[in-house]
Amino acid sequence: MSVIGFHRFLISTAIVFCAVFAAWEFRAFTSGGSFGALALGIGFAVAAAGLAYYLAHLTRFLGPREATPDREG
Repeated sequence: MSVIGFHRFLISTAIVFCAVFAAWEFRAFTSGGSFGALALGIGFAVAAAGLAYYLAHLTRFLGPREATPDREG
């Protein structure tokens, strides 16, 4: 697996973690009414969305790849 492939795997794992934790905190907010849980839920939902955007546009963030003798474009 390449470094980029492993990076994609780690980002995907982080997206799943953030989404599940956000759902957990939203559920805690609805059952208990704690505004701290709501703030955490919103924060982790935003983090999941940001990481998903980053993953979808990863090649743009990494910039153009330079051609090397063993690899084209």
